[in-house]
Amino acid sequence: MEKLDNLEEARRIINNEKLSLVYISQPACSVCHGLKPQVEELLESYPDIKAVHLDASEIPEISGEFQVFTVPVVLVYSEGRELIREARFVPVGELDHQLNKLQDAMNA
Repeated sequence: MEKLDNLEEARRIINNEKLSLVYISQPACSVCHGLKPQVEELLESYPDIKAVHLDASEIPEISGEFQVFTVPVVLVYSEGRELIREARFVPVGELDHQLNKLQDAMNA
């Protein structure tokens, strides 16, 4: 998962990639620290998904841009269209199921 420090690059990836995942967190969030390695491990099964990490404490505009009111947040996009939004307590098993269905649909 690539860490980005600006919204412009995040927007470019979101709008241009067939499937992209945006992980938004903050350093003071204990749930974020526990979830990130689980999401990274899950993404190993999905090499076609471009994944990026945004730190909400470093980029204050994140909350307005993505309408994020809590962290962590996992957002999945297809060419700019939001398909999945999970926040705070993200069920990794359910996320895996949703990503699998999306990838199957994209490859059909």
